[in-house]
Amino acid sequence: MQYKRPKKNINGILLLDKPHGFSSNQALQKVKWLLSATKAGHTGTLDPLATGLLPLCFGEATKFAHYLTDADKTYIATLKLGVTTNTGDAEGIVLSTQPVNVTPAQFETACRQFVGNISQTPPMYSALKFEGKAMYEYARAGVEVARQPRAVTIHQISVNAFQDDVAEITVTCSKGTYIRTLAEDIGNVLGCGAHLIGLRRTSTAHYHIDQSVTLAQFEAASVDERIALLMAPDSAVQHLPAFSLDNDSSFYLQQGQAVWRSGAVPSGLLRLYDEQQQFLGLGEQQSDGKIAPKRLIVSKPSSD
Repeated sequence: MQYKRPKKNINGILLLDKPHGFSSNQALQKVKWLLSATKAGHTGTLDPLATGLLPLCFGEATKFAHYLTDADKTYIATLKLGVTTNTGDAEGIVLSTQPVNVTPAQFETACRQFVGNISQTPPMYSALKFEGKAMYEYARAGVEVARQPRAVTIHQISVNAFQDDVAEITVTCSKGTYIRTLAEDIGNVLGCGAHLIGLRRTSTAHYHIDQSVTLAQFEAASVDERIALLMAPDSAVQHLPAFSLDNDSSFYLQQGQAVWRSGAVPSGLLRLYDEQQQFLGLGEQQSDGKIAPKRLIVSKPSSD
């Protein structure tokens, strides 16, 4: 009879430095297994080709994962000019090759054209769903599906290095931006084509790659050390103002009731804490002055 590992109610966020070759879900399932966690979710897909920051949410922290999925992100991307592929990256089949006669100044000018609010057409080789199936499934079957362009924002592109036909750039962008598509579009502007040969995510929201742990490091850690590496669930919503409630108000709020609070209350969503500074979840002031619960923590934000 096979031994079944007991599951644990783990609450927190792991900042994982995702390794090359792992899909986001594969990395998530590996860490979930190492923690024996009951509930988990990641915060935005990183291609298997890509490495870097992938926040993983467990237990009660999954309630706030969308704040990280929707947040701005920063990438270091390496482009190969003069070659296009059917996937837009190094894993694809070469479609064309062109000579590269591009100066560093021309490359920087091309990059600047994509800073701001732009329109991108999602690639066929993507996890976007169409009629219940991922786009890449259609692409692998040789079926082309019409995709609608969508608006994204490129906040900044910095050129880190440029030599011959290889360039490295740092891109800060909104959610939903495809760096593979950006690489192809830059190549099209230059007239020689391009594809992505390296991608590393260095930040998501206020989290940075320097705070992350590799999968190998996490696997080598003891059970207690793994738990200690998790950040608190409220770290996902640090951009929201904090507000403390007395213990009576905290009790009734946790029963789903709106509560009175004297004094000035910030508008919009609030991070709510009790007198012991335990995170209760999110609330919002109503028109009658009461604070209403919006998204509450069911259990204490620590592992059981």
